[in-house]
Amino acid sequence: MSKIDQLDKHIMDLLIEDSRLTYKEIGNKVHLTGQAVGARVRKLEDLGIIQGYTLRYNHHKIGDHVHAMVTVFLNLATSHHTFIQFVHQHPEIVEVHRVSGEGCYWMNVYTASNDKLNAILEELLKWGNYRVNLSLEQVK
Repeated sequence: MSKIDQLDKHIMDLLIEDSRLTYKEIGNKVHLTGQAVGARVRKLEDLGIIQGYTLRYNHHKIGDHVHAMVTVFLNLATSHHTFIQFVHQHPEIVEVHRVSGEGCYWMNVYTASNDKLNAILEELLKWGNYRVNLSLEQVK
């Protein structure tokens, strides 16, 4: 696999900050032509380093005022598959990581109310126990 250099990392940082930037705009910031930036971005995509482009939005401004970070402790090793089906059925569960150490999974959950969060947590009891931490403020 080809190595990436500091210029590739700088281009990725600019895209992370604003994925709507044109290659020409990025080129002006990194002192390359837009065409050269496009070639580097295609290389990064082909290598699987850039895996896609996404949209971030403010959950609070659309009514999701409760942000919970949930550590899941599964009861049985055989419940991973059905647990994964469960998380895919709930759009409120926006991120899930299978982890080593404490717990089996970490989940980020955004809901409009504590009642909606509680309903998800009640359903989660089919697979095991959990620990919940509520976000008070996002600092980064």
